[in-house]
Amino acid sequence: MADPQTSIPEALNTLCAGLVLISAFAMVATRQVQGVVRYFIIQSLLLSASCFLIAYSRGSSHLWILGALTVGAKVIVIPWILRRLLPEYFYERREIAQAVNIPASLLISLLLAIGAEFLTGPIAAANTDPVVRINLPIGFAGVLIGAYSLIARREAIPQLIGILAMENGAFLAGIAVASELPLIAELGVAGGVVLIVVVVGLLTRNIRQKLGTSEAANLSELKEEAIPWR
Repeated sequence: MADPQTSIPEALNTLCAGLVLISAFAMVATRQVQGVVRYFIIQSLLLSASCFLIAYSRGSSHLWILGALTVGAKVIVIPWILRRLLPEYFYERREIAQAVNIPASLLISLLLAIGAEFLTGPIAAANTDPVVRINLPIGFAGVLIGAYSLIARREAIPQLIGILAMENGAFLAGIAVASELPLIAELGVAGGVVLIVVVVGLLTRNIRQKLGTSEAANLSELKEEAIPWR
């Protein structure tokens, strides 16, 4: 008979992982910048909950610290930075410019999730740890869906959230596969993510102020005019 103190955290981790995948689909389906940021916060909270559950199950102090860092960096600091750097009207836009419509994007995301299951299935099945069996395929699916969101979206902040969603997917798989990370690695990852958000937020604000747009497709068309030699 399984130990209840072990089985209950594993069952709750399965629930959190499933909700993480649903939040990834929600980020693809939403049409507002504010909605994308909100679902990213929810996904990060679920990741933190999964991290705490695995830490309790395995008795890992590193995972407790990593979960706390995730809450601090992704749930509190990153949304605060985006709110400080970006003007209010940026969040009030009704539509996010993207290359593929929402129904097609959801279908592609579903196919990516199925593909992630097929690719990681043999590895997960060979592992006796139920946490790895759940977190590895769902985490890889999160990476693929985040990468697709990065490609499909045409504006800087939704593309940034796509990068962060990829990192969340890798995080979900990583805490199951390699739970005992050195503390310096945990601090480095959290600090790197926050730094990326600051840099992209500043660039987006400045480009928006000077050019009136943050769409990558429009920015790629900008060319410097050649000055003839005299």
